[in-house]
Amino acid sequence: MKALLIGCGKMGGALLGRWVKSPEWSFTVVDPMAQDLPDDVRLFRDREELGSELFDLVIVAVKPQLIDAVLPGYEQYLGATGCVGSIAAGCSVARLQSALGDVSVIRIMPNLPASIGQGVSGLFAGPKCTPAQRSGVESLMQQAGTTVWVDEEDALDRVTAVAGSGPGYVFEIARTYIEAAEALGFTTAQARALVLDTMAGAVEMARRSDESVETLRNSVTSKNGTTQAGLDALNGDGTLTELMRRTTRAAYDRAVELR
Repeated sequence: MKALLIGCGKMGGALLGRWVKSPEWSFTVVDPMAQDLPDDVRLFRDREELGSELFDLVIVAVKPQLIDAVLPGYEQYLGATGCVGSIAAGCSVARLQSALGDVSVIRIMPNLPASIGQGVSGLFAGPKCTPAQRSGVESLMQQAGTTVWVDEEDALDRVTAVAGSGPGYVFEIARTYIEAAEALGFTTAQARALVLDTMAGAVEMARRSDESVETLRNSVTSKNGTTQAGLDALNGDGTLTELMRRTTRAAYDRAVELR
């Protein structure tokens, strides 16, 4: 099976680093700026270098703002039973088909932990996609972590708001948490270890447990204890709850604008 990546920036490169572990696939990249690609990945600077070659999967990995300028013409490289997979955030099936013609499209919303095989990817298949096309794309994305199929395109924009942009929220929360630890007198190295390992351990505990995160939170919260005091400051008035709702809503609204 042959795959062609149009563009290979940070997200495309992260996925490619996982995908090359799939022995049944070979990969070609067209990107005028790409560097340091995995071994055995072919790199072309211009699509005309592809000649008349055909691919089973054409992966759109350019910024949404470049779709209309970059994509037209790439449909000629798609094999008869091939499909287009797109990781362009917020870029609808209709917009991709406007640039490429009436092709099969699977939209993919990954996130950056895919680079270490711990990503979460939402998948939405357009109406022309076959079970074999869905299976092929899903097998690739499983190399990068968890996959979640959604039945409507709007749900993929909601995946974008929660999981696609989610690592940015987590990194920002961790950053402020580390700063707070430093303000208590710890060195940056100490604060980083305390915060990141605490977060990692708590998340892994939640993943392994059948209990709700609310129950787990309560299990470490003694009445009038230190955790209770901290939680009251953190979200006693519901400010954090409302902030997270505004955060994900803002990301979703932007995804809708990019359609």
